[in-house]
Amino acid sequence: MKPDVSKFHQVHDVEDDGDNHSQVPTTRELRRSFSSTTCASDFKGSHGAEQSNVFEEGVENTKVRQRLLVVANRLPVSAVRQGDDTWSLEISAGGLVSALLGQKALTNALAEKRCVPVFLDEELIREYYNGYCNNILWPLFHYLGLPHDDQPATTTRSNHQSQFAAYRKANRMFADVVNQHYEEGDIVWCHDYHLMFLPKYLKEKKSDMKVGWFLHTPFPSSEVHRTLPSRSELLHGVLAADLVGFHTCEYAGHFVGACTRILGLESTTGGVEDGAGRVTHVAAFPIGIDSERFFGALEAPQVQDQIEELKERFAGRKVILGVDRLDMIKGIPQKLVAFEKFLEENPEWRDKVVLLQIAVPTRSDVPEYQKIASQVHEIVGRINGKFGTLTAVPIHHLDRTLEFNTLCALYAVTDVMLVTSLRDGMNLVSHEFVACQSSKKGVLILSEFAGAAQSLGAGALLVNPWNIAEVAAAIAQALTMPAEEREKRYWHSFKHLTTHSAQQWAEFFVSKLNNTDIEAQQRFRKVPPQLGFGFSDAINVYLQSKNQLLY
Repeated sequence: MKPDVSKFHQVHDVEDDGDNHSQVPTTRELRRSFSSTTCASDFKGSHGAEQSNVFEEGVENTKVRQRLLVVANRLPVSAVRQGDDTWSLEISAGGLVSALLGQKALTNALAEKRCVPVFLDEELIREYYNGYCNNILWPLFHYLGLPHDDQPATTTRSNHQSQFAAYRKANRMFADVVNQHYEEGDIVWCHDYHLMFLPKYLKEKKSDMKVGWFLHTPFPSSEVHRTLPSRSELLHGVLAADLVGFHTCEYAGHFVGACTRILGLESTTGGVEDGAGRVTHVAAFPIGIDSERFFGALEAPQVQDQIEELKERFAGRKVILGVDRLDMIKGIPQKLVAFEKFLEENPEWRDKVVLLQIAVPTRSDVPEYQKIASQVHEIVGRINGKFGTLTAVPIHHLDRTLEFNTLCALYAVTDVMLVTSLRDGMNLVSHEFVACQSSKKGVLILSEFAGAAQSLGAGALLVNPWNIAEVAAAIAQALTMPAEEREKRYWHSFKHLTTHSAQQWAEFFVSKLNNTDIEAQQRFRKVPPQLGFGFSDAINVYLQSKNQLLY
């Protein structure tokens, strides 16, 4: 049964570091959002319906209307200036809105979309977003390490300090805007590594504010996180939240481990406890997609026409598809080299298979990204030159974004989806592929380093993208897999897809956040009453006693 999504509006793309084209749901009762994102531990298909009342007005057990304030670095719309005082807004994958002219007009236009902007000047954007977020936190969280250059140590330290100061300032500005719009009983949901200080700043203003924080990237092991100069401050900032969420149990465990090993705090069954007895709840909330959007698109006449065109275009050849953002963590070079090895070892397949690689450009002004783009283009040229003919080439490579309908058609005709991420928070492209495979039931080859491996692993062929021979062998296995096994694997993945949707993810997180105060009260009741004397007195009494027993 397909999940019921009729209660939800679509907002925007969910995973900040992913390639997904899905959108985050919000509810009719969501009055304002700053931008959003998404997920939750193990829940079933009916769970969303059970928890949906947390958004509804007039809840049976709640007299006060509860609003959800969603806070993130990106707005869920693209703003395009139409004149001096007018703006047009389109639902989009986001993008930093940095225009400083016409702020009042833009604010009014965004209010119609239930959005409130936070205006940052260009220098702050450069230091906070391009500097600390994208140059320090993002690489570290993806195991790429801290940046290093040939600058003197004093210069490097000064740059880090100025970027860190900008990061704190930007988080404070977000907190100020939240406080301006906060009303008693509201829930505040903070998103991603851009806003790790926000829970702390919000709690400083109002300690009983209900605050959740969710990370859309991996969280590294404590051994990696401890290399960050501001490691402790960031952990304390996040721990001010009532609920901290991650895509997988592994990421949640790394966070708890960092808190215990770096901060010396105690871990509990539900999270992390500070010295005063306060518990920050930590849990895994695996995000999903709005599968109904893909189901509906496949039934559209224009998509059906594109499917037929693609089938005719690649008739007689198996289609392998890759859809990735063009950056260091997606493992595109590893994917291409593995495909090259497959062609070398299986010459009978050279004119029977084609790899379609969609590489969405990102941060093309950054030297590291320019380098990876050049590397990819060089490998594609080498493979096509080696194995191509006058009439066909083994790799079709596109450096651009595809329209949603075209992407759905591509998913539908694909025989093998190849995801070789070196690190990925979730990777919802794999979910999108499954959503479009009801007819073909193709095979998903999935990197074990993607968060989706813990969600879709039972139905996929899991690979280590660094092991080129293993990936090449997986390609051969996928292309020759019997229909019965393909169908069995598909239904494993499809079941997870339809019982872990984006809207259920959001509902489950907010429901869990709502229940944190109840759990705290229950925990408080279980604490035994204090003795009538202090701990040192108890030690003295124990030492003076003749019959001693510890239990």
